[in-house]
Amino acid sequence: MGCISTPQGKQFGLPGVRDTVTSRYERPMDQVLNSAREVLSRTGTLTGDDVVNNAVSAKINNRSVWVTVSEVEPLVTEVKVRVRSSRGASDLVMAAEIDKQIALGLVVTP
Repeated sequence: MGCISTPQGKQFGLPGVRDTVTSRYERPMDQVLNSAREVLSRTGTLTGDDVVNNAVSAKINNRSVWVTVSEVEPLVTEVKVRVRSSRGASDLVMAAEIDKQIALGLVVTP
């Protein structure tokens, strides 16, 4: 056991375990961030919205979820979805599902 880095600082967890799904979308960063906010608020409870670091966090089914958005190019945005249980174990299945929901939100948003 140890600590992991999150967009909001450090948290208890198992370091060295893959817990992040990374994707890139050909959309402006604000559209992707808004889609992430919508998905997290619809599926759980928002616990943080860091507009400086473009990160959103939530609690979903007793899991901590962090979504970080960054601009790679003017119209290409990278999304990192990280999910950890209350005991610090990763949940890649949930991370992939949240990532998919963010992508679907982008399809609906013209």
